[in-house]
This record gives sequence, structure tokens and C-alpha cells, in this order.
Amino acid sequence: MARGRLWTREELILALSVYNQIPFGRMNDTTPEVIELANLIHRSPNTVAIRLGNFAACDPYILNSGRKGMPGGAKTCKPIWDEFYGKREALFLTAQQIKANLLQISIEKTLNINVKDYTGKERQAMVKQRINQNCFRAMILNNYEKRCAVTGINIPDLLVASHIIPWAEKTETRLDPENGLCLSSLYDKAFDKGYITVNPDDYTLILSSALLEYQFEAYFENHFSSINHRKIVLPLEHAPNKDYLDYHKSMIFKGI
Repeated sequence: MARGRLWTREELILALSVYNQIPFGRMNDTTPEVIELANLIHRSPNTVAIRLGNFAACDPYILNSGRKGMPGGAKTCKPIWDEFYGKREALFLTAQQIKANLLQISIEKTLNINVKDYTGKERQAMVKQRINQNCFRAMILNNYEKRCAVTGINIPDLLVASHIIPWAEKTETRLDPENGLCLSSLYDKAFDKGYITVNPDDYTLILSSALLEYQFEAYFENHFSSINHRKIVLPLEHAPNKDYLDYHKSMIFKGI
């Protein structure tokens, strides 16, 4: 830690927000998100990376996996960890407000929201929605190393952070990293509409009977038959929750 300058509450909240958006193995001084935060709060990337390791030492997910994080500074981080544990929406909103204050611009501007397009409660709702979407996308794409779990495509503009249980159906799963899959646009839409699903037992893809109606089309072999029963590429952390996959298979999938 930098001597002579203690971490402020605001800096710790910003660090916890970043911690929630990158996998454990990427908490180092070369990671873009670490460098961006370091520049924002005028600390070295290495100092920020160490602080993220301190938060890892507070995280039951990490501890239960047999890893330890960096417990040396965990005492400083624990009150912030406890305050926002299980409250990612509040964490991300608070962090975005802090970022806006440090940059001395409006929170809407940090999110590229045109304030003329929204007013009052509508604007507040749009701010929250944009923050949540941005953070969930960062969380999922980083966990999947910015590659589609089906094809391995690694063009970020073509990737979607797909929800297993849809965003609108359960608020408690919206920002859960275990409720996300990184999919290219075609397979995101197919998954969202229930044409494909992921088997909760072995993470293999299943084609629906509705999709099989198109099996004699020219495109079917390359884009769908070739992925049937293929195991998806799993993320670095937070594998898809099997209960969530079971929900998708039972409630959204168009049948075998």
C-alpha cells in the first residue's frame, strides 16, 4: 500500500466494484480495469491489484475454493465487503456515482446517456439499468475471457452477456455471475428464445424440437447440427448455476 495515504471509503467501494467484474486470475497490474482504476484514484496499478487481493481474502467463494487471496489488508476491506455483500446493484450504482464525482461530470455522462431523452424517474431508471447492464456484461465477458462459450468467437462487438434466467423474471439473479453465458449474437438469440439450451448435468448443448424443424435447411449443418451435444466452454470463475440452467430448460426451452 502507498505509505502516508490511507484508502478512503470511496476508493474501497470503487475497488470492490472492479473486484466483482474481473476473475481472480486477472487481478494484476496489467489488467485494463485495474489500470483504469489506478489512474482514476492516482495510485499505482500494483497497489490497486493488491487491494483486490485483499477483497479476495474476504470472499467466501474464493476461500471455499481453497484459495486465500491476500489477507494482509483484508481487515481494511471487510467492513465494505460486509456492507455490500449480496447487494451488487447498490454497489455498482454507488461506485458509478463516486466515479462521476471524481471526474466532476454527471453520472449520466459517464454512461453516455443523453439527459434530454429522459426526465425524472425515467432518467433514474435508465441510469440504474445502464449501470447494471454494463457491469453484468463486463463480469460475464471477463469470466469467459471474451470468447463465445459455443464457438470461441472473440470479437467483443459480436458477444452478448446472456442471462440464463431472463433479466425481467427474477431480480435476485440479474447480477449473479452464475446466471450468465457469453454467447455470440446468433446463439444468444437462439438461447433467449428457447431454441437451444444447456444441459444442467454436463453443460452440453441441446437443440429443441422447434429448431429441428429447420434441419433440412442449408445453414443448419454448419450453425446448429455441428453444436448439438457439444460441451460449452466454462468460465474461469462462477460456472453456470445448474438450478438456473434447469429453470431455462424447464421454462424457456422449446422442448426435445
